Amino acid sequence: MTTPLLSIIIPAYNEESRLPQTLEQVFAFLAEEDYAAEVIVVENGSSDKTLSLAQALTKKYPDLRVLHNEKAGKGLAVRTGIFAAKGDYRIFCDADLSMPIEEVRRFIPPNLDSDIVIASREVEGAVRYDEPEFRHFTGRIFNLLIRLLALPKLHDTQCGFKCFRADVAEEIFKYQNIEGWAFDVELLFIARMRGYEIIELPIPWYYNDESKINVLRDSFRMFFDLLKIRQNARKGKYEVSI
Repeated sequence: MTTPLLSIIIPAYNEESRLPQTLEQVFAFLAEEDYAAEVIVVENGSSDKTLSLAQALTKKYPDLRVLHNEKAGKGLAVRTGIFAAKGDYRIFCDADLSMPIEEVRRFIPPNLDSDIVIASREVEGAVRYDEPEFRHFTGRIFNLLIRLLALPKLHDTQCGFKCFRADVAEEIFKYQNIEGWAFDVELLFIARMRGYEIIELPIPWYYNDESKINVLRDSFRMFFDLLKIRQNARKGKYEVSI
């Protein structure tokens, strides 16, 4: 079997209403591409019919795989997908496709080839659509904390579209400790420690008011996760095992 160039990983928590349309868009996009690809949906502890719906859709889409985690947590879901993936490049995407799926072309060869490429709503050339000012403001405050405590010079670490070369992904994800919303800050922190190149790619981004993030509650959780990342670094948890 041909090794796919690209693996698209979609963490899915209570996504029964959006998942069919999302997968339809993803596979319509892949049908236009000239490389082999796979799509992995990782359902993580949903209380709705996300899992059974996703499993049923594998009959429609032969290149779709569905995995299940009993425990919730976006970070855990993404890690599960990363290690199950076979692609030379592995990108995870939010199920709401707030970034048009066609933008994926810009993350991989021949357009771009890097250790890690992250979608950015803040660097020059990015455009935000329909986002309330309050959400943008709170996001910038949190990014300021991220830059102060973990990742200086990165403008937007929380956009839910990130692409890793396979060998880089398998190296840094094995050190992941955080399974909640701040997991990608931890991964980028580990990548920086290892000297991997991280490119911020400006994208068009569309606000979705059905976001699973609770601004107040999850901002507190993410703040404490930032402190945990620094603590883990001091304890040597991100050091290369010998």
